[in-house]
Amino acid sequence: MSILQALLIALFVAAVESRALGYATLTMRFSPLMAGFVVGAVLGDMHTAMVTTATIQLIYMGVVAPGGAMPSEPCVASAIAVSTAVIGGLDPEAAVAIAVPVGLMGSYLYQLRFFLNTICVQKMDACAVKADSRGLALWIGLAPSLIGFALFVPTMTIALYLGAPVISDVMNAISEGPVLHALTVVSGGLAALGIAITMHVIGSRKLLVFFFLAYFLVVITTSAGVSITMITWAVFGVIIAFCYNMFTAKADA
Repeated sequence: MSILQALLIALFVAAVESRALGYATLTMRFSPLMAGFVVGAVLGDMHTAMVTTATIQLIYMGVVAPGGAMPSEPCVASAIAVSTAVIGGLDPEAAVAIAVPVGLMGSYLYQLRFFLNTICVQKMDACAVKADSRGLALWIGLAPSLIGFALFVPTMTIALYLGAPVISDVMNAISEGPVLHALTVVSGGLAALGIAITMHVIGSRKLLVFFFLAYFLVVITTSAGVSITMITWAVFGVIIAFCYNMFTAKADA
């Protein structure tokens, strides 16, 4: 891979992770297929890229991001894993093995971005007090995107150019250090925040019982060693929603 190709893919990943492309970047972040499409276009092998990224997509079909935190970043993982698979001629299964540790690196970078964005929040509050519209545009729109690009462009360019094994070695070397420990603590706080936001969005106290029902069902089945996929839980959720709607409609009538 040339340095130009690595830079082009890194720019796309940075735009997605920094949300520089607006609300559409949320879909691009959660869908490895978008990153795989860009990698295939840049490297000139769309067929291999899409077959590989379709396999990686299966990992993230049931993954949610409470508070914005994910255990592994799909866009980062697929960009590097698909690139390695296209250049090295790897099977899709081998690419999945690469995507897991590389996606872990991306999740820590994303959490570091959240931490750095607290600077923007302080500046934003000061501009809001002064009714400074230009300042608000800078610290709400431009500055967080620049921070994201500053984090992801150099790291992704180096990772793509040198290859996924280098990133895996780096992650293993610093896995016991204080930096990853601090980011892990931040990630736990973001997850708790996401759960609180979910409960707030539900709003109605009558509906919170379904939230707690789902939570404790997951806890009980996990502790019992029963493996149930997110798709299966979603099917149960749809059935319960239909039953709730049917019974409440009859009661209202």
